[in-house]
Amino acid sequence: VQLQASGGGLVQPGGSLRLSCAASGFTLDYLNIGWFRQAPGKEREGVAWVSSSSDIGTYAESVNGRFTIFRDTAKNTAYLQMNSLKPEDTAVYYCAADSDLSRLQFGHGRSPYWGQGTQVTVSS
Repeated sequence: VQLQASGGGLVQPGGSLRLSCAASGFTLDYLNIGWFRQAPGKEREGVAWVSSSSDIGTYAESVNGRFTIFRDTAKNTAYLQMNSLKPEDTAVYYCAADSDLSRLQFGHGRSPYWGQGTQVTVSS
């Protein structure tokens, strides 16, 4: 039972990346999914969430309009499409899944399923 995050890399400012979060051993269909990031010397912050019921994403103000969270149920995978990337988006990105949306958004890491993290570096 695990989440596998991937898709990070080095990209120039203004570029795009798509992160993937593949689940194995369980289905994401009925879980809320979130993406979080942690930059060096900073606390982990949530950037995007999608609920199991509506599939409508919600976003941190810092990424709203640039990032899109979505899932592909056939592939049992969630994604974070990141456009117009900025140097301040540089961080290790993590995905998480939880049946409790409130705990996912405000639970300070108490959600049961976490991916291992993928590095995103935005630099010229």
